[in-house]
Amino acid sequence: MTVTDDLHIDVHGLRKMYGDFPAVDSVDMQVRKGEVFALLGPNGAGKTTTVEVLVGVRDRSAGTVAVLGEDPRRDARSWRNRLGVVPQNTGDYLDLTVREVVSHFGSFYSDPIPTDELISMVGLTSKARAKTTSLSGGQRRRLDVAVGVVGRPELVFLDEPTTGLDPEARREAWDLVNYFRELGATTVLTTHYLDEAEALADRAGIIAAGKMLTVGTIAELGRTAGAATLISLTGLPQVERVIPRELGLVETTRPDDRAPITTISTDHATEVLSRLIPYAREHGCHEIPGLSVHRPTLEDTYLRLIQREDAKR
Repeated sequence: MTVTDDLHIDVHGLRKMYGDFPAVDSVDMQVRKGEVFALLGPNGAGKTTTVEVLVGVRDRSAGTVAVLGEDPRRDARSWRNRLGVVPQNTGDYLDLTVREVVSHFGSFYSDPIPTDELISMVGLTSKARAKTTSLSGGQRRRLDVAVGVVGRPELVFLDEPTTGLDPEARREAWDLVNYFRELGATTVLTTHYLDEAEALADRAGIIAAGKMLTVGTIAELGRTAGAATLISLTGLPQVERVIPRELGLVETTRPDDRAPITTISTDHATEVLSRLIPYAREHGCHEIPGLSVHRPTLEDTYLRLIQREDAKR
């Protein structure tokens, strides 16, 4: 295989079975050169298994996979030298100092990031001479990130890189992702933190029960989840009478002892509002009660898609 001009990862029909259980089930995934791609999903969704297949530490059951133009099954040394991997589990570096660990792993590469520069980038300068056994969980996670990226990789895999980090350390890790973006590296980021994906990713894929539910930019994901805009209001009866299905999906809930809440998912917000205003006035409301209009956030999209997938099982 050879690297295409615009794809660093090209996956079709990826499947990984454990006995009769499909941990990853017919996943298609393409990651473009130079982009940050977020892989989102709940625990057990198949994110880590997918990454393990892509970096060659776990064999696939079916499908085709090209990473930097090579099949990970070959595990060629020259190919692996172009990857950076930060696994989910913290490494055990015995009784070495932070500087010794970073320097040691840097010696494996022809053009590593200078040791002190990288230690500063991950926020461990004050711990450079400290034994790794004395580090907190969050500090050990920062060291894992340093070890994974010390070789200036073309393609970086970050599997839950900020788990266990405090907010300040998370922001420092974000800066590291942006640093590699500026260098032209491609990054695959698995995360539970939706704000992290929203802040860093050019595109995201949402995976659940081993299946890739959707892939796209944040705006595209919102459209996939149902609609570009969500309009909500309270107290108006039978809104579906004036909003036909071709304009939007109307859902009404009736909380105990409170006015009904109506939500309209639509790609035609202006037309929907133009119908709601006179309808509200017919019911004696010069202002539509409880009106709010917003585009779905990544969290809205994520929850709706996951709930939709759960409902199928």
